[in-house]
Amino acid sequence: MSNKKKLVVVRTYSAGVHVGEFVSRNGQEISLTNARRIWSWSGALSLHEVASRGISGGKVSVAVSDILLTQAIEVIGATPKALAQIASFEVKSDIRS
Repeated sequence: MSNKKKLVVVRTYSAGVHVGEFVSRNGQEISLTNARRIWSWSGALSLHEVASRGISGGKVSVAVSDILLTQAIEVIGATPKALAQIASFEVKSDIRS
């Protein structure tokens, strides 16, 4: 098995959209490391595009070292380019701005 980390975009029932490195899955529970929440985005019509190309604008949270997401609805493999682009977003201290 490869040591390469699988990069994913996860949509949950009530916790929003997260991007990060896939660790494990147990039913609807998904564990990620180096994860960020995408609060809003522009430049992508669907999460498939977010996972493939990233976003051109939006609000993205700080990274957390690990997170357990419950009620995962969708898990999409992401490209390194898309996650690097999302990771480059500046975190704003005021979410309303």
